[in-house]
Amino acid sequence: MVKKPVKATPLTFVDTFFVGLLLVIFGGIVLHAPLSVGFSSLFPAAELAIKSWKEILMALAGLVLLVIMYQRKMWSLLKRPLVLVIAGYAVLHILLLPLFWQGLPASIAGLFIDLRYLLFFVLVYVAICMYPQLRRTFLITFFAGAFIVAAFALLQVFVLPVDILKYIGYNISTIVPYMTVDQNPDYIRINSTLRGPNPLGAYAVIVLSVLFAFWVRGRREVFQKQRLVASVLVIGSFIALWASYSRSALVAAFAALGVIAMATIGRSLPRKVWIGIFVVVFALAGGLFAARDTDFVANVILHDNPTTGAAVTSNDGHIESLQDGFNRMISQPLGGGVGSTGSASLLGDNPLIIENQYLYIAHEAGWVGLGLFLYITFLVLQGLWRRRADWLALGVFASGIGLLLIGILLPVWVDDTVAIIWWGLAAVALGSTSGKGIYGRTIDKKTKRTA
Repeated sequence: MVKKPVKATPLTFVDTFFVGLLLVIFGGIVLHAPLSVGFSSLFPAAELAIKSWKEILMALAGLVLLVIMYQRKMWSLLKRPLVLVIAGYAVLHILLLPLFWQGLPASIAGLFIDLRYLLFFVLVYVAICMYPQLRRTFLITFFAGAFIVAAFALLQVFVLPVDILKYIGYNISTIVPYMTVDQNPDYIRINSTLRGPNPLGAYAVIVLSVLFAFWVRGRREVFQKQRLVASVLVIGSFIALWASYSRSALVAAFAALGVIAMATIGRSLPRKVWIGIFVVVFALAGGLFAARDTDFVANVILHDNPTTGAAVTSNDGHIESLQDGFNRMISQPLGGGVGSTGSASLLGDNPLIIENQYLYIAHEAGWVGLGLFLYITFLVLQGLWRRRADWLALGVFASGIGLLLIGILLPVWVDDTVAIIWWGLAAVALGSTSGKGIYGRTIDKKTKRTA
């Protein structure tokens, strides 16, 4: 069934300004780390403003949106259940501020970290609902950013010196130019343009999931027409995933790609093929167990090689953080206060690092805050799954499942790039009124099949 193209809504100057702000954030966020470090080293007095550029633009975009909605009387868009739950989550944070005051710097930083990606989600969601033709623009911006990250990852691995980023201000007091696996110099963990190896791995999961969903349900001939771009995106993203040496990201990638495969070709596979897949998986697991004492498995998979000189391995750190975070959650139903955890807490009197997204939120906003966040996540994933006939919704859903797994070991939404990219893509997919996207096939809304 062929659907009519999405009717374009004319954009006024104010509309263009609003959308332009969102696109600058969505496109520029992949360069946030090198730009913020580089410019902060040149203008140290303006470091706070430089690092907060995206939050400043979001606030400005929010004010412009209020003007647009006032002029057009479109307040109903802000009364949708998902938006109201997000608003409740934000109000809870504000109410908790005076109860557990962490000081002005830590409190402001905590609000930014906890709420910025949800604010961006709402802004993009409303923008796509008002101007559905902008889906294509946002996706082009996303793929352009992914190309930059993938290309630089390839250069870091095969061409550039490992410490190349030190020349723009990367160091131990800002962002280290590279890391190693438990202090083993034989295993270099690259950053590309993100803040570190773990965010790079999580970002690669998003890109690979969207690309795979596009390949399965979009138009494969695009890969033939844009071979160079497609090759850099696919190969660079896989290299970035591997060279990040992030185990949680590897698990997330397998899970996300598996979800897409199950949702698209899973039912058409004969039973013999499924049996063969399970046999291969168990064989690989057995092989890894048998080779657990080899240099590769000990370092890359287990992150536990006593010969490298690391006094405390990353495994020990994860376990201790989980235990501490869980005990704090049980003993503090209202949490420890906004800005009491993570990088925001470094600006206060009691620094605390919790390496679990859910325990992190529980410490910031208590049991109620954690419940609200889980409900928000459920509503978003449910909406994406219902639209899974659309390749974008399927890819974002699958990567979301992967990122939820990463959240067990890392506060994945704390990283601004990963959070803004995923929630921005989710908003584009949920706000779209048509299944037809960039190079995508048209969706029959009744049968949920591609035409």
